[in-house]
Amino acid sequence: MGTAAVVKAFGDIRAAIAVLNAEVDGAGLAPFSVSDPLAGLADGCLDVLAGAREVEAGFAGLKAKAAVTYTEAACAVAGPDVPVVAQEMAVAAEIGCVLALGPRAASSFLATSHALTTGLPLTLEALQAGSLSWQHAVVMADETAGLDAAGAAALEAHFLDPGAPDGARGCPAGELPAHRFRVKARTWRERHHAESIEKRHAKGVVERRVEFRPDRDGMAWLSACLPADQALAGWNRLTAVARSLQGPDEPRTMTQLRADTFAATVLGGGTPDRTDASGTSAGRDARRTSAGTDASPATACGALTRHSDSSGGGDCLTASGSVAETDVPPTSIRAQVLVTVPVFSLLGLTDEPAMLDGYGPIPPSMARDLVANGAESFHRVLVDPRDGAPLEIGRTSYRLTKAMRAWLRLRDGKCPFPGCSNHSLDNEADHLLAWANGGTTGISNLGQPCPKHHKLRHTTGWTPTPATKNEPPGWTSPTGRHYASEHQDWEPPRWPPGLALEPRLPEWSVAGCVDVVRLGFSPGEQWLGRILHPPSA
Repeated sequence: MGTAAVVKAFGDIRAAIAVLNAEVDGAGLAPFSVSDPLAGLADGCLDVLAGAREVEAGFAGLKAKAAVTYTEAACAVAGPDVPVVAQEMAVAAEIGCVLALGPRAASSFLATSHALTTGLPLTLEALQAGSLSWQHAVVMADETAGLDAAGAAALEAHFLDPGAPDGARGCPAGELPAHRFRVKARTWRERHHAESIEKRHAKGVVERRVEFRPDRDGMAWLSACLPADQALAGWNRLTAVARSLQGPDEPRTMTQLRADTFAATVLGGGTPDRTDASGTSAGRDARRTSAGTDASPATACGALTRHSDSSGGGDCLTASGSVAETDVPPTSIRAQVLVTVPVFSLLGLTDEPAMLDGYGPIPPSMARDLVANGAESFHRVLVDPRDGAPLEIGRTSYRLTKAMRAWLRLRDGKCPFPGCSNHSLDNEADHLLAWANGGTTGISNLGQPCPKHHKLRHTTGWTPTPATKNEPPGWTSPTGRHYASEHQDWEPPRWPPGLALEPRLPEWSVAGCVDVVRLGFSPGEQWLGRILHPPSA
């Protein structure tokens, strides 16, 4: 190793790790708790895990700086006569050998390290401080790639600068699992990208494809890159069909049922033959069609969001329905999606992205197609024009209305348990304070946990914390630790160019579902937008 200072520093680190190992083994100099050693040890192990996470992040920042410094020094030593590509390969090979990484992993590590040290100062600072993991830093580098310097700085500031004018709400970025942080970062990037999402989507559609990749143990992956609405509708339908096949005599898990349904559909069959959990046929014909039932727990919806009055209120519509089906297996279960569409975007007056529940921002043209060809009903929702969040809704009876369920989906977006990605269509409304204990059926006393975390809440010591009209509940663990919820990044609706900023109250004409939306703005000026009738049932 290098100088004496470096050798001593790593020696001290190894000694500290030995001390921590002894504590975890219960062989420390003093117990975590004299009165309750076992509970104290359990709590102490959580403290060790939390500290180790921070130290690992700090080491990741150190490795990134060391890799970039080595790269610069090695290039200077090699001189200008060495071809650039050859030098980059040599550097990546050296770092790969030191860190035991393959060529592609080493190159990826170097690229992320360079992005952090040259263009993402807040991310590097958070990494070194231990408040952001390496996985989070990779997400930030990925999502800022392709943005100009101003765009990258704005995205970084939104999540990491406490003084940002419109900073991220709820759980801090570093306390989110990296996959959830990627969802939020991608959503912000899509909304604020300098290039129109319509143009970028058009390029992506050209590259749609199906891919096959062999795997181990006689298995393989078959995946498709599709427009988001199609892909999500397919996933939701697989989930609904799989759930309809569950029962006391069905040994397969939801994951296995989805895979079997997918295979049966692709290979030209209907619903999958019954097999045991290992995938072996049980010899029983189970081509059930679930005729006459609709197992999907919710219908598709889209919210048409806009300002409404000079006092600062707002209203929106929520459209419900299903995606059109062609060449689907013989079952009555339909593909369902939820889509939230700003009203001006729906009318073609702005290009503000819509939000596809379970995915994120989509082009307004895709949203207009979903509403025109699949919507079965609309819900009008009042929103706050300052931040776009839905406002409170009350209820004095136990049961929820469809409008309230739609409102709850708008607020939460997914299961509120930390790290869970299960989105709205599969979740269950739940009273935070039980109805029997005096809890009301209002948005502030409701959550929508997925079935797994609904069961966790009612069978273990995990408990939800109070919610508000705009914020999902957090959670408190059996050890008393509190974990903040992930909040949606609501944004004020965008106005079309040239429109007055203080509109009058709108006039709504409702015929059947929704026929005509009349929007009044300034005296003598009126806009007319037509929403197509949904197909008849």
